[in-house]
Amino acid sequence: MYSLDELYNKALQLKNKGMSDKEISTELHLSVNTVTWLLARDFTKQKNVQDVKIGWRSVGVYGNRIANLSQIMLDIIEEESADGDYETDSILGITVNGIPYATMISYFLDKELIIYKPHPSRKDGYFSSNFASVKGKKIIVIDDVCSTGETLRRTIKDIREEGGEVKLAIVIASKMQEDEIDGVRLRSLFRASLIGKE
Repeated sequence: MYSLDELYNKALQLKNKGMSDKEISTELHLSVNTVTWLLARDFTKQKNVQDVKIGWRSVGVYGNRIANLSQIMLDIIEEESADGDYETDSILGITVNGIPYATMISYFLDKELIIYKPHPSRKDGYFSSNFASVKGKKIIVIDDVCSTGETLRRTIKDIREEGGEVKLAIVIASKMQEDEIDGVRLRSLFRASLIGKE
């Protein structure tokens, strides 16, 4: 658990290393708006932040724990595939944190692996040429945390523009209340919700 001062110091440290607010938000599992708010030190004036920090480091430090969470994601994928009556060609991992889970799931399912890297400042990203291509593929998108849905929306848009079809998006934790994003079913292992009034 981080205090606001600790989060600020961590965000500032990453900013000083040349990371963009978007990259910092991915690293700290916060929304971009929260990172901008932190770095502006607005929290010294206003303490009621509208975000939830998601930390899963206890899982991420051991491969067997990543494999175990991936097995749960795989179970959800199989459930959704049966309900939607569709097959999948490829598993796409969004860098950085979606890659380990996507890799495990592609291994379990014996499917191609696609790697997508969103650009930190532009509204697009790119697919790594070292992995499978997107065109003509039925794809499941894997990431760690969905905060505002911006990264997933960009990913879905870029997949469609490259001629792929997104069948499902699955994340470890979602801060969104919606079960769909740009017409794609969104599933998560956990959903974080703010409750109460400001």
